[in-house]
Amino acid sequence: QGQLVESGGGLVQAGGSLSLGCAASGFTFSTYAMGWFRQAPGKEREFVAGIVRRGDRTYYADSVEGRFTISRDNAKNTVYLQMNSLKPEDTAVYYCAADAWGYGIRRRSEEYDYWGRGTQVTVSS
Repeated sequence: QGQLVESGGGLVQAGGSLSLGCAASGFTFSTYAMGWFRQAPGKEREFVAGIVRRGDRTYYADSVEGRFTISRDNAKNTVYLQMNSLKPEDTAVYYCAADAWGYGIRRRSEEYDYWGRGTQVTVSS
């Protein structure tokens, strides 16, 4: 059974940066597309960023384009999310997820196979 464990959340002031990591185990990481999602209180879980299996294509939500960067290291079974120029509206629990479908990036959370437990990111104004 696949497992994902996020790390790196915390409290930061608006305009600051945070880096999230997600360590994978129990499945063949390099054959899965990876995504980051987030969920703010009272809101639905939303797609933030995705990266294909080989790491040569990335996709972002419009709200984070140009500020966030997703990357992966298949040798370390880890996916990262670098978040810059953070805004209070970025406050949420951030989840990483793994998708076995190998033809690109999907943005619907129900299509992902494995999920982490999430890490809290809080941006103060």
